[in-house]
This record gives sequence, C-alpha cells and structure tokens, in this order.
Amino acid sequence: MQARPLSGITVVTLEHAIAAPFCTRQLADLGARVIKVERPGSGDFARAYDHRTHGLASHFVWTNRSKESLTLDLKQPQALQVLGELIAQADVLVQNLAPGAAARMGLSYEALSQQHPRLVVCDISGYGADGPYRDKKAYDLLIQSEAAFLYITGTPEEPCKAGNSTADIAAGMYAYTGVLSALLQRHQTGRGSHVEVSMLEALAEWMGFPMYYAYEGQSAPGRNGAAHATIYPYGPFEAGDGRVVMLGLQNEREWRLFCEKVLRQPTLAADPRFDANVRRAENRAELRRIILEVFGSLSAAEVVARLDEAQIANAAVNQVADRWAHPQLHARQRFRTIGSPAGPLQALLPPATSNDYECRMDPVPALGEHSEAILRELGCSAADISAMRQAGVV
Repeated sequence: MQARPLSGITVVTLEHAIAAPFCTRQLADLGARVIKVERPGSGDFARAYDHRTHGLASHFVWTNRSKESLTLDLKQPQALQVLGELIAQADVLVQNLAPGAAARMGLSYEALSQQHPRLVVCDISGYGADGPYRDKKAYDLLIQSEAAFLYITGTPEEPCKAGNSTADIAAGMYAYTGVLSALLQRHQTGRGSHVEVSMLEALAEWMGFPMYYAYEGQSAPGRNGAAHATIYPYGPFEAGDGRVVMLGLQNEREWRLFCEKVLRQPTLAADPRFDANVRRAENRAELRRIILEVFGSLSAAEVVARLDEAQIANAAVNQVADRWAHPQLHARQRFRTIGSPAGPLQALLPPATSNDYECRMDPVPALGEHSEAILRELGCSAADISAMRQAGVV
C-alpha cells in the first residue's frame, strides 16, 4: 500500500452534518483510518438530507468517503465500553455532538487525557465551550448571520446566504489543520492535546477584511451582488448575446489597458471620475453604463478575446453542472472513481497535490458496514456480536 502522511494514524469520530465530517474526511484523504461512530438505524442525519447522488445524500457523499462506519447506541453501557476500547487504540477523537454531550459520556479531554496522554481530542461546536452563547443551536445559516457574513453578502436590497455551507466548511478546515498541528506537536512532546474549534470563530476569521474595513465604527463594505465591494470594475458584465462575463481589474496599469484595448476609449483612463480605484468605486453606476454600452455591441466571446489580449483577468460564469465537464479539471486529471452503496461515483481529488503520494479515495460507507469487522478486531466473538445486535447496542 502507498504510504501517506497519516498512514498508521487512527481517528475515532462522533460526528454529524458537515463540519466534523469534512475535517475527518480530509484526515482520511491523507491516509488516516477514520472510524465513524453512528446511531443504529439512522446514522449521521446528513445521510437523509437528500437523495441526489444515485439515491445517496450529496452532503454525505462529499464528506464521508474513505471512512469505516460502526453503529453504536451510546445510551447503552456496553456501547460505551466498546467506544472506550476503540479510543484506547486511537490517536485522535473528533466530536461535534451537542454542547456538553461528550463530557456527560466521560469523553472530555480532561477525562480522557488522564488515561490516554497521547490522545488528541478535537471538539467542534457552534459557539465554543463557554460564554453566553454556548448552548444556542448553531446551524450554518445562523452562524453566517451571527458572524455578519450575511451583512456583506447579497444585493443592496437583500442579504443572501452563501450557496454552500461556509461556516461548516470554515470550522472543518480549522479542525483539520488543528488536528494536524496537534499530531506534529505530539511528535515533539510525546503528549496529546486539546483542539477546540467553533463555527463562529472560524467564520469570524474569514470576515477579517470586512472587520478591519469597518474599523472603529467606519462603514462596512456594501452588498454588491457578484461585484467587488471596494474594487471597480470587478464583477459580472453582460455582453450583447446575453451571456455574462466576469472580469477583474487590480491596479491602475490594468485600468489603462482596459480603456485602451477593451473599451477602446484610451482617453477614459484619465477621466477624473475614474482615474483611481476609489473614484471608480464611487462612480461605479456611470462607469458600468459605459462598459455595458461597449459590451452590448459584442458577443461574450468577443469580450473575452479583448480581455485576454489586454491580459485582464476574466472567467466564465459557469453553472454548477458545468464543473463536472470543466476542461481544466479534466486536463489535469482531477477526477477519480470511488465506490459507494449506490455503486461507482465520480469524485474530485483533494486540492493539495503531492509528488510523493496520491490522496486516498476509498468508498463512501453504508451505515454500519464495518461494525462486525471492527468488533472482531476488539476481540468480540460471533455470538457476542449477535447478542449486541439483538440488544440494539450496534
């Protein structure tokens, strides 16, 4: 088997939804063995979000490949005993249960570190382990709202949520890097540690630019749809054939080239309404009118040809379905076939590419698919396993 950075590392995870599963899937990508503990009968509730991927849930397929599924009813003492035996052999425990739930089962870092000093424990929550918001429910949209993400996203008339689970993804990414950092730290000290990530704090970090833009009571960036809040022209512009071209200018040199080669109005570059980005942003309505007047006489392909000639950044405004056929992704061979309970599925390789190994791309597990194999590893006999099934333990 190909050696990967986390080969030999075992992760036990009590997870649901997106943040923790996204964290642990990336650990699995790097070769870790990830044992996902799920409720018997229903499992991670993200399994039932939709049926869009050959009958499987889209979120679940995305965040759960390369894992093993073990069902345990953690309300039963025997299930907790099995979990304890697993944790004793693990390097990492990840959980995003309801606030306080892990601690009530004796799974806090403080309790576990006494018995397992090398264990890394990662707790993911909505608002953190303390503070006045500790027990509030924390869904992705609610965190986008609390973090002021909605305040800067949308149109001038209406705020809009991100089209994907931005707060969950942010928390999952920081949990992933936090676990990697803790494993590196353990290599130096020989001790495990406690990693804590909240969705609010993760998305608050991603809001750094707007926070500083509005420093000490200054006005926040406005909501500008797909346009940039502070740089102009930067955003979508419609061509004469009805197609939309996305373009972006970053500096005054590009502004002059844009006027000369794209708009073919070189004198516009020195117009006092537009001769610096701050003034272009202030007068964006008038500049937009001028740009659309020029683009209205051209097809989108002709606009792109002019932009490319001027070396102005631009992009197609693709539909989601277009991504499956994106020529750049296929040219770079980024797709792989993975297994699943519904048969073969296409999946993207993780973005970070190494010349030394390829990330793990194993199947999405069926609920409880690995329960018997894992229990046998722990020394359970066929009779033991049968009795646990009868009692609803697994």
